[in-house]
Amino acid sequence: MDNVGKLYLVSTPIGNLEDITLRALNVLKSVDLIAAEDTRHTRQLLSHFDIHTKLVSFHAFNEHRKTEGLIAQILGGLNVASVSDAGTPSIADPGFFLVREAVRSGIVPEVIPGVSALTFAATASALPVDKFAFFGFPPVKSGRRRKFFEEIREEGRTVFFFESPHRIAKTLPELAEIVGGDAQVAVIREATKLHEEILRGSAAELAALAAGRQWRGEFVIGVHPAGMKNPEEREYE
Repeated sequence: MDNVGKLYLVSTPIGNLEDITLRALNVLKSVDLIAAEDTRHTRQLLSHFDIHTKLVSFHAFNEHRKTEGLIAQILGGLNVASVSDAGTPSIADPGFFLVREAVRSGIVPEVIPGVSALTFAATASALPVDKFAFFGFPPVKSGRRRKFFEEIREEGRTVFFFESPHRIAKTLPELAEIVGGDAQVAVIREATKLHEEILRGSAAELAALAAGRQWRGEFVIGVHPAGMKNPEEREYE
């Protein structure tokens, strides 16, 4: 397999374009092809850094269909970078299926690390993150949604999840009701962007705030259920 190309999984900024790494820029300039979740969005990023690499669409609705072709191109010698709209591929974004099939085909993916809304939130939340879980997006349907929050309550560690601006005003009261009003919550809004905001408090406090605001932007929510011991308390057991 001497003539096999490379597959790169490239992290891109979640807001502030200066957060891209020099290594990521070098890869995006040098590859033959960039598989992008939204080519229009990625083209703006590339234009900002005067990069003119060819783009193809690769998103949640076509990744199964297009993966075979991308792998064939890599096996044929092309170097391909995969990017999501923002952040790190595979973290609630396309990437997992391509990586799995690449490995099955004998291709060793190279990860170009960088910013992620999840790791930003874990750092900024001021919640215990010696152990934490990521739950993706909550379901929309009420029964499954309630089960989602019940699982957070029973998880036994801090949980992070993404939420839509259209549902955040509903989500915060649900956390207070189902996980518990004493649960500690951090709401990270528009991370790294101009209107970045981090709200911290009990689930009850943030639920009371929810109805009086107009919520805009992208959200990561961290929840530390009441009754869980902090790391420094566990140390002395």
